[in-house]
Amino acid sequence: MTSLRIWTGTLPALIAGVLMLAVLASCSNSADDRSANESATSEGIPGPPDAELCGSQNGGLDLPEGFCAVVVADSLGETRHLAVRDNGDLYAALRSPRNGHGMVALRDTTGDLRADRIEYFGENTGGTGIGLRNGYLYFGPDSGVWRYAMSEDAFLPTGEKEVIVSGFPEQRSHAVKPFAFDGDDNVYVNVGAPSNACQETPRSAGSPGLDPCPQLNRQAGIWRFQSDTLNQTQQKDGKRFATGIRHAVAITWNDAVDHLYVMQHGRDQLHSLWPERYTQEESAELPGEEFLKVDEGDDFGWPYCYYDWKFDGRKELAPEYGGDGTDVGGCSDAEDPLLAFPGHWAPNDLLFYNHPNAPGKYRGAALIAFHGSWNRAPFPQQGYNIGVVPMDGALPVRSDSTGWRVFADGFAGTDTLRSPGEAEYRPTGLALGPDGSIYISEDVRGRIWRVWPVDRTDG
Repeated sequence: MTSLRIWTGTLPALIAGVLMLAVLASCSNSADDRSANESATSEGIPGPPDAELCGSQNGGLDLPEGFCAVVVADSLGETRHLAVRDNGDLYAALRSPRNGHGMVALRDTTGDLRADRIEYFGENTGGTGIGLRNGYLYFGPDSGVWRYAMSEDAFLPTGEKEVIVSGFPEQRSHAVKPFAFDGDDNVYVNVGAPSNACQETPRSAGSPGLDPCPQLNRQAGIWRFQSDTLNQTQQKDGKRFATGIRHAVAITWNDAVDHLYVMQHGRDQLHSLWPERYTQEESAELPGEEFLKVDEGDDFGWPYCYYDWKFDGRKELAPEYGGDGTDVGGCSDAEDPLLAFPGHWAPNDLLFYNHPNAPGKYRGAALIAFHGSWNRAPFPQQGYNIGVVPMDGALPVRSDSTGWRVFADGFAGTDTLRSPGEAEYRPTGLALGPDGSIYISEDVRGRIWRVWPVDRTDG
């Protein structure tokens, strides 16, 4: 990343911070010791719930000091990504349909923070992506992006399904279509690679990679479309925004800096496919799960390259293309991540904590839902948590060697998982409520938590 890119990403955040301070200062028309909660509420922003509403043991989660949690709902089905309306209504995409529907709506009518009205709706089609924009609820099944009209006071959509984008390649692996909206009229859609490493014979020991990899033509990248135009297709209307991204289930637009970010699922099986080049330990740790700031035209190198976060901190040539664990080759031209997490943690959602009710040291930070690994054997599986990356504008704050830490834990139920089937919960979705609450979903039992700050005094 050049200094010019750092500057252009940071300036909007600085301006936004100055404007926010000016707004908060303008409402200081009472005693200086007025609480932060009262200040936020006076500006039309609801304050977070009282600490007395915290759930017993935070719904099983381990949280930082100053946060607490309740279980909003349980046993919903395979809840994936989430969206929250300004009135607090919550919507979740379901990976597999439940009761003949692919989405579920939740409402708290009693004020105890638990959903007591729960209704399934939509087509008999599962999906992962979901979002709200301009009076519509958008949904991302594996085949594209749809939307439904939402009237102002309605709990469920009032309009019929409208197709925004279709015509993507049919594929079994990495087929989900999460998406993100920018501040204009665009929607960015992940199109995952249908393979591990674009081998001639998929997931076969010693099989070389296809060169050039034909999957890059319509997959393994991010495509941009018009968010309000109906019946678009990938080949006719799509613009390939970035390439060389194996799979980005976690995708979001950071309004504070006006930029797209994704988390990439790294490739698998370095040892089982290339045992003469990689040890089991190296295969468990590599490659890194990459945190990417995405500019138009970026190429992040898949399948030719992977990111060696532990030993070299650089992009290296994949063994399918002649790499031996040390060669860089043409990978020096691939875009690097902002930072990387340990291998195979499976990042499934990404949220920037842009809210005036966020505690100071968390404000603007990136929160990442890690679904957890399946292929670190014979070592214990890892992930199954919510990570946090402190941000300074568009870039991470590298206060230590990693640049990240665990924000929420306790999902898996044990630290010695041998397979993901042993995990009690697996995080999949994140959403920000109007009062600064963080919603977390998981797709084993279909539980949703609400996490909020009870102490916002830190600077």
